[in-house]
Amino acid sequence: MKKHTLMLAGVAAALLSSQAIAQSGDGPWMVRARATYLSTDTSSTSGLGGALPADAIDVNSKWIPEVDVSYFFTPNIAVELVLTIPQKHEVTVNALSLGKIGTFKHLPPTLLAQYHFTGLGALKPYVGAGVNYTILSSEKMSVGTDKVTIENSSIGPAIQVGADYRLNRNWYLNVDVKKVWIGTDVFLAGAKISELKVDPWLFSIGVGYRF
Repeated sequence: MKKHTLMLAGVAAALLSSQAIAQSGDGPWMVRARATYLSTDTSSTSGLGGALPADAIDVNSKWIPEVDVSYFFTPNIAVELVLTIPQKHEVTVNALSLGKIGTFKHLPPTLLAQYHFTGLGALKPYVGAGVNYTILSSEKMSVGTDKVTIENSSIGPAIQVGADYRLNRNWYLNVDVKKVWIGTDVFLAGAKISELKVDPWLFSIGVGYRF
């Protein structure tokens, strides 16, 4: 009996959500394409017996393409999946006259739960929070003849604030800011030498289509 009651409650909630979306005149899906500036907020621990000072490792900032897909359960509640393609970054060591030591790639899909504010006409601001899973790969880094490697994945929180501005029934302008926490261990010739945090800010502008 309890199981059937829970099932009925779930169906009722889904129907009410669909009805609320229908009454708002908007479809439940939204796809956005953004140009995003990934601004790294890099920090690292010291290593090599103190020869490598803290914050010696740096990862470059860059522009990246971003696509996200959102699903609205109600006019206020949505989830968003943020996607891009693997991004190549340069790694620099500001110590021991090492300079650039190579590159790696990262792929950082992020899933966010969002609250969208209504009642402001064409302007639709929102806030979000969720989790980021970053895949790190294609390390091509070395110091002399010794290979530099990093852990191949990172899981961390992500937060977001942004706004859509409605242009017509389906099209929107979008601005968005996210903070994502990404960290990994750095190894030289198989020995851990530092903990690296990239923790980027992502500043985005783009367009959205809701259907």
